[in-house]
Amino acid sequence: MKTIYKKLLFLFLLLPFTVLAQSTLTGTVTDLATGQPIPGVNVNVQGAPNGASTGFDGNYQLSNVKSGNKIVVSFIGYKTQTIEFSGQKNLNISLEEDTNQLKEVVVQVGYGTVRKKDATGAVTVLSANQLNKGPVGSADQLLVGRAAGVRITTEGGQPDANPNIRIRGGSSLSGNNSPLIIIDGVPIDNTNPAGIANPLTLINPNDIDTFAILKDASATAIYGSRASNGVIIITTKKGVSGAPKFNFSSNVTIGKVNNPVDMMTGTEFTAFIQKYHPAYTNLLGVSDGSGAVDNPATPQIEGRTLYNTDWQDLIYRQSISTDNNFSARANLFGKVPFRASVGYAKNEGVVKTNDLDRYSASIKLTPVLLDNHLKIDFNAKGLSVKKNAIDGDAVIGSALGMDPTKPAYDNPGASSNIFGGYYQLLNTNNSISGAQNPLAILNQRSRPEEVQKLLGNVEFDYKMPFMESLRAVVNLGLETSKTKIREMYTDNAIQTYQIDNSAGTTPPTYVFNPGLNYAENQTVNNKTLDAYLAYNKNITGFVTRVDAQAGYSYQNFVTDGNKEIYRYSTTTGLREITPNPSNPNNRYYNERNLQSFFGRANVDLVNKYLFTFTLRADGSSLFKEDSRWGYFPAAGFAWRMKDESFLKDSKTFNDLKIRLGYGITGQQDITGVAGSYPYSALFAPTSASSTYIPGVNGYYAKPYNEDLTWEKTTTYNVGVDFELFENSIVSGSIDAYQKYTKDLLSVVSAPPGQALTNEFVSNVGDMKNHGVEANLNVKVINGKDFNLSVNGNIAYNIGEITNLDNRTTNVDNNSGIPVGTGQKIAYNTVGEQPYSAWVFQQVYDSNNRPIENAFVDKNGDGVIDDNDRSYVALRPNWTYGFGLTANYKKFDLTTTFNGQIGGKVYNARKLQSGYIDKALPANSISLTNVLDTQFDFQTINGNVPFSDFYLEDASFLRCQNITLGYTFDKAIKGANLRLYASGNNLFIVTDYTGVDPENFNAIDNNFYPRSRTFSFGLNLEF
Repeated sequence: MKTIYKKLLFLFLLLPFTVLAQSTLTGTVTDLATGQPIPGVNVNVQGAPNGASTGFDGNYQLSNVKSGNKIVVSFIGYKTQTIEFSGQKNLNISLEEDTNQLKEVVVQVGYGTVRKKDATGAVTVLSANQLNKGPVGSADQLLVGRAAGVRITTEGGQPDANPNIRIRGGSSLSGNNSPLIIIDGVPIDNTNPAGIANPLTLINPNDIDTFAILKDASATAIYGSRASNGVIIITTKKGVSGAPKFNFSSNVTIGKVNNPVDMMTGTEFTAFIQKYHPAYTNLLGVSDGSGAVDNPATPQIEGRTLYNTDWQDLIYRQSISTDNNFSARANLFGKVPFRASVGYAKNEGVVKTNDLDRYSASIKLTPVLLDNHLKIDFNAKGLSVKKNAIDGDAVIGSALGMDPTKPAYDNPGASSNIFGGYYQLLNTNNSISGAQNPLAILNQRSRPEEVQKLLGNVEFDYKMPFMESLRAVVNLGLETSKTKIREMYTDNAIQTYQIDNSAGTTPPTYVFNPGLNYAENQTVNNKTLDAYLAYNKNITGFVTRVDAQAGYSYQNFVTDGNKEIYRYSTTTGLREITPNPSNPNNRYYNERNLQSFFGRANVDLVNKYLFTFTLRADGSSLFKEDSRWGYFPAAGFAWRMKDESFLKDSKTFNDLKIRLGYGITGQQDITGVAGSYPYSALFAPTSASSTYIPGVNGYYAKPYNEDLTWEKTTTYNVGVDFELFENSIVSGSIDAYQKYTKDLLSVVSAPPGQALTNEFVSNVGDMKNHGVEANLNVKVINGKDFNLSVNGNIAYNIGEITNLDNRTTNVDNNSGIPVGTGQKIAYNTVGEQPYSAWVFQQVYDSNNRPIENAFVDKNGDGVIDDNDRSYVALRPNWTYGFGLTANYKKFDLTTTFNGQIGGKVYNARKLQSGYIDKALPANSISLTNVLDTQFDFQTINGNVPFSDFYLEDASFLRCQNITLGYTFDKAIKGANLRLYASGNNLFIVTDYTGVDPENFNAIDNNFYPRSRTFSFGLNLEF
């Protein structure tokens, strides 16, 4: 006992010195091979509660460290290090990759996670450091060119351009072909709220941690009806243990149109008119009544002032955009990992007045309670988007068509100018002649669109005390938004005039109607409930692991809104809401419901043979009761060959896994073409001008089809994952697949007199797709100060329509061309690829010039008619992407390229503006500008618009991004600062003669150009 007292007294005397010996340890954790900082590394004191994690720059700060403590440094994919602390203030640590641990990377899949080495499906995972660098306006831009078989094409360069995302080519004709997108456990609606063209602008790209892309049915079938076109799972960043961390990022981006349409200048157009249409030279420029020669620099025209107005230059601008974000990560009360962020982005389009402001805020809490039995994941993201939506098609079309010898403004202060100073040509009856002034379209109309959105969920994951291998999981999600749209015109707005000739005055007078022209209010409330049991158990013996889930899913989508359309009242002289007795506020209301039961089991045999079995039953409100439910099974198998005795000690193969997959998924999302009640006989009110009894409002029957059923896609997949040589210098995957879709949902034509409409939605036939895709990553140089790695992917996909149920072809309504009324160029035809152009084969002369209205008589009957047309696939079969990452000491460089091989673009701008008679005056007084080109046709009458002359090769290689950065690790005390410069869309290599070959609908007309941008930014972490 005396000895014990002596020891206690000795410890008591040492206690003050022990307290004094406690200190704060700082340092940086880097990759041993590359020297790059590693974010998210756990740095802990062994046996003590205090710990920290590294920031994006690899820095950490560990408090209350005592001499003799063991510092444990660990991170997935690297060998854990244990270092004895000896009182130093700074400790830099280099971690070595552990190829065995790399296989333990966890992949987010449907209703749970799976270790990468255990995945049986075709899954691509991209973490934050693998995504595209530089400033991006929406989350989809992070993925462009990064994953094989994932083609992302925006509809133009506007700030919220709608992305067309296709995984393995899509599986439907008129049904939705976009993948299901899940953000932190909430499946978002494929139907965008009013005022939003791109749903992925509604999440701050800076908050994203990982993308998981599920491609084959073995991986996607757990999501059933919404997974026929693949699944993209987005997981946002979460809080960490240890000391609080703060991050501030900011950038400025400057953009400019680098490839405007090559239209004629005023000088060139004057010479063109004098050469080809000399009778109309008196329409050039503006008459001053003097009869003198006014502009000797141009071909001389007496009594007229000639201008050189560059209308494109007037509507385009150098855009300046900014993006600012602040985030904080901490461990609240020592128990609740927490992350919160706020952001503000101002995006200017290169077309004037086209602005978008995005305010964002997010919070994420991930506590573990009840003695580590209850995990809670709480996410909330609030966004406010405000933009001025322009009529881009009208503005760009007018800028391309306006006579360049005319001025932008005409006597702005004179009483004779009735359009607020903007020049506008009038016919003899004082109606507008030709194109409208594009500047007036931009400046005299405003359309503010505001969207407030909340996306959130809370997930409870409870581990049963009586059986810790069994968990109960409940996920509650909400996606809600409110939209407010107002369209207004200013005084003297050209678009809003009306001719008032009620008093018989000559000429008619203009009645301008400034003020509100259109209003829309909309609310969206989408709710999600997932409840399931999950069992996970590692077992000794022949069966080594069982991982299973079974549960129920509920999704409800409600859209409620109203539109107010204003018209000029001859009674009051004001703009008033157009009355509709049956629906005064033009209200619309749609509700859809999906309910599902699902189950999945993963079984591992001797840790080498992996099996996955999935079954999901989906019920959709889009189908009538007796065909409401669809059943979607799937199975997957993987063989970890590396764990076999003949490869276990291989120095060549660090990992090798073979995968086989089979599954069926469903498609029911046809709301975009058929509404929310496509099987029901519904009626809608008519206007008084379109009714059987003149002047009396009535009702008309909407098209419907009570026989609609599920579109079903069966997928077969075979794949291999590999890692080669020491430190996995070469790694990648190769997949081949076959997809068969039956009961295709498509808009079809109804025979005359056999239906209440000329078109309706029906299940019409079958289609098949097959393809191959590959990803490859190579570490070219691994040194202490310098490293270089390259990545690349390539994919091939080709589809064929095999049956259309008693039809041979069906027109695609998304393929309109600017000639005639309702003319389409693309069709879906049996034996051909989906969305193929139906065209005549052009005949050329000895100089390779097309002969007008001369086509190949393919059937040899001496007559050129539709029987001589053939099909040409518009969409490319090959897509690819590649890039490199390099680091030299504190410098970093990344590049991203993407492209496609094959496919065609219909050059509709050449059709509209590339023939001689296009310039001829409308209503005898207004001329139209033309392309500065060699003219091939005098007119485009007859079958000229359907000539394959207008189909051009859509192959291209685009430099998507180059980013160069430098990190100052001691610029500010306790902080790291990274500065960078970035360029986007720097150049494109293509033979296409139009604006841009990257066009999803493959029709280039009034295209909103993608700008070339340069950005400068900083990232500060402290």
